[in-house]
Amino acid sequence: MVDFDRLTAQDDEEKVSAGGGIFPEVEPWPTPVVGTELLDDIAQAIKRYVIADGATIQAAALWATFTWLIDSVQVAPIANITAPEKRCGKSIMLTTLGNLVNRKLQVSNIAPAALFRSIELWSPTLLIDEVDAFLRDNEEARGILNAGFTRDSAVVIRCVGDDHMPTPFRVWGAKTLCGIGKIADTLADRSIPLRLRRKLPGEQTEVLRHSDPDMWANLRSRMMRFAQDNAEQIAKARPTTIKGLNDRANDCWEPLLAIAEAAGGEWPAIARQAARTLHDVEDDSPSVGVELLTDIKTILDTKQASKMFSATLLEELMADDEAPWPTWNRGKPMTARQLSTKLGEFGIKSKDIRIGTTVKRGFDKADFVEVWNRYLASVPPIPSATALQPNNGEGSSDFRSATEGGRVADEKTPQATGHKGCSVVADKTPHPLEVEDEPELGDDEVEI
Repeated sequence: MVDFDRLTAQDDEEKVSAGGGIFPEVEPWPTPVVGTELLDDIAQAIKRYVIADGATIQAAALWATFTWLIDSVQVAPIANITAPEKRCGKSIMLTTLGNLVNRKLQVSNIAPAALFRSIELWSPTLLIDEVDAFLRDNEEARGILNAGFTRDSAVVIRCVGDDHMPTPFRVWGAKTLCGIGKIADTLADRSIPLRLRRKLPGEQTEVLRHSDPDMWANLRSRMMRFAQDNAEQIAKARPTTIKGLNDRANDCWEPLLAIAEAAGGEWPAIARQAARTLHDVEDDSPSVGVELLTDIKTILDTKQASKMFSATLLEELMADDEAPWPTWNRGKPMTARQLSTKLGEFGIKSKDIRIGTTVKRGFDKADFVEVWNRYLASVPPIPSATALQPNNGEGSSDFRSATEGGRVADEKTPQATGHKGCSVVADKTPHPLEVEDEPELGDDEVEI
């Protein structure tokens, strides 16, 4: 970082702000450009070197053009190049985009401080490879990338210098992430998914390193001219939303649709169909939070349980070997604290619950109903459950409801002398909507 600070402190500020010569000079095409022909040629160039479905190729062509219009749009979607396995051409796609985009800065790893300073100083198009390693446990870098999604929120504050002066940095700009598997949900939500696949034996592509540099230079020149001629129209464009896409996905596609409409011809329809295709596939993979809510609903429905102790719920989650929960904690099972934290994101908190004569920390099904209705789109709305009749103290000696103030789960619960006013008695068959008492936990076990 010391070297980077020296670079930003050079006397020749004009040279530094221009990128110190690291960005190629581009001259606009001398005559007006036909938008449909330009996008067709970009898509065809990508297709020569990359194996991907048509929707991915078309989205990549639109996104590359968007980088030349970054000063005319209000949303900067991330291009998320992803594949299930290695050798699917991710780096080839990244390099191909690098040959097309405006002011490319291609890196395999970059410190968060260098990340926001580079964006502030040069306004590059960032192309970040090996993002699965780069962003792992790197909350600061994720926050910077998230902040650059919309123009009005693209500012981060960092302390700078020996006096630690809080300083704003602009992080507005185009960015591409390239890696194996899924990126963080917050980043995926702000992305155009560019999914690649491995070549079949009969599929052929050209070798990218042997491509003609003049071809890429001509495309960049034409893209610059198209951007100059259509900047005002695209800045004022308000494309209609795409039915079936969520609000954030429609935000991502807004600048790409504006470009397609400015180009004309078949491209407005091509862009909308590409968006539907790419995001229909994306919707098949629920977020981790939605998957957890779905699994908990399945457990409670299967057990016909209106409430369940935390430890019991964890045991049920661990029973599914194909779910992520048995290996959630770096190869080890999800802990009670992690379960509580994840559900807390949806406003669901554990509390003292009583099943039979046992009081422990757990969850009430009624607390999930509103969340299920909001986030599990395929689930019909569930009516709010009527709360079970609380224990009013009748029929027991010194027995208080677990929800009364000051009562905690590990207090000794006196044995009830009867079941007057109680919905469950420990030594009788449980009500079908509740779960039998579980064994007491040992000292080394944790409950939420």
